[in-house]
Amino acid sequence: MCVGVPMRVVSIEDGNAVAEIDGVKREASLMLLADEVQVGDFIIVHAGFAISRLDEEDARETIAMMREAFAPEDMA
Repeated sequence: MCVGVPMRVVSIEDGNAVAEIDGVKREASLMLLADEVQVGDFIIVHAGFAISRLDEEDARETIAMMREAFAPEDMA
């Protein structure tokens, strides 16, 4: 299963963003996005690429659902 993860952009340099969620940081290319991305924006990161920009409310809702779906107690 492939999952795109909502992450908050913490820095941008040379067309690449560093994005973070729960202390985990990943680099993501911004080359697939038509939308302008700023530090503090939320993006969906999949396989090293930002594939979508989303508003904070949608990002937080998605993150909450992912945390619930992938909760460690479900991994028995």
